[in-house]
Amino acid sequence: MKILVTGACGYIGAHTLVDLIDNGFEVISVDDNSRSSTEILEGVALITQKKIKHYAVNLCDLEKMQTIFVDNPDIKGVIHFAAYKSVPESVKEPLLYYNNNLGSLLNILSCIEKYDVPYFVFSSSCSVYGNADVLPVTEATPLKVAESPYANTKQMGEQIITHFAKVHPANKHILLRYFNPVGAHLSAEIGEVQEKPENLVPIITQTAIGRRAAMTVYGSDYNTRDGSCIRDYIHVVDIANAHTKALQYLIEERNTHNCEVFNLGSGNGVTVLEAIKAFEKVSGKALNYTLSERRPGDVEQIYANNEKARKILQWQPKYGIDDMMGSAWQWELKMAQKKHNRLPQ
Repeated sequence: MKILVTGACGYIGAHTLVDLIDNGFEVISVDDNSRSSTEILEGVALITQKKIKHYAVNLCDLEKMQTIFVDNPDIKGVIHFAAYKSVPESVKEPLLYYNNNLGSLLNILSCIEKYDVPYFVFSSSCSVYGNADVLPVTEATPLKVAESPYANTKQMGEQIITHFAKVHPANKHILLRYFNPVGAHLSAEIGEVQEKPENLVPIITQTAIGRRAAMTVYGSDYNTRDGSCIRDYIHVVDIANAHTKALQYLIEERNTHNCEVFNLGSGNGVTVLEAIKAFEKVSGKALNYTLSERRPGDVEQIYANNEKARKILQWQPKYGIDDMMGSAWQWELKMAQKKHNRLPQ
């Protein structure tokens, strides 16, 4: 079965390409590469021994999006990752986020409608919960006011898909709310690529390897066990596998509704300082970090109840925090080695 993966050159998208191929799917990549590189598809090809068909298309361009479906009339499913994802940037440039994240989603749904694509999996986020009153959050937890424009685009995206599903009963949709994907493929051929990351783990690895002189922990006075934010870190390989499981669930007609939502998290809350200590343990590197003021848009603590995904999707996270940190570190070392090999000798 042929699956179109949008934002496929991104971090989670690339790992999902691998998992889909490993489970017998044919994949097509679309990504405008404005915030990614096709180089990661080379890593996917090394792992899977498959060359990936790629379209360098901006999803906000409906006419160009439609050409992909015309070229590939046998597309049966779409996994939609493509979106801007920086919380601080969304706070500074809200219109950029609303235009890109919602515009691209509307165009994808238009193509699904026009070309009769039966299966759709949406990349949502735990940020839709805001500062939840009760933890861990379940899929039934009421959504609070979004803490950032990024989070609001995910809330609005879910609403748009829910409304779309009501008038297209033959189409099947899954909304995956994932928590904090970290780590890299165990081969170290693909991982997270960010020159100036704003999320924790690549900042940790860049500090450890010397690309950053020091790192900052934003907030030391939260109402948590050590004063730093609590997040639910989940290995990116586990996240990728959940997308395959979601498609299989729909294809096998095990769904009870045509639009369902699942949390994807480890089920464990880890503080920023605990994550730093875990990295120091597996890498043997002491990190240079300072404590600073809270950062606008950050939620104090969030972690998942993942029982629904375990039971219904038959999804089982395999990797713990040490695996996450260890694989992220091996990826950082691999990137450094590649960079060194490119230098004139």
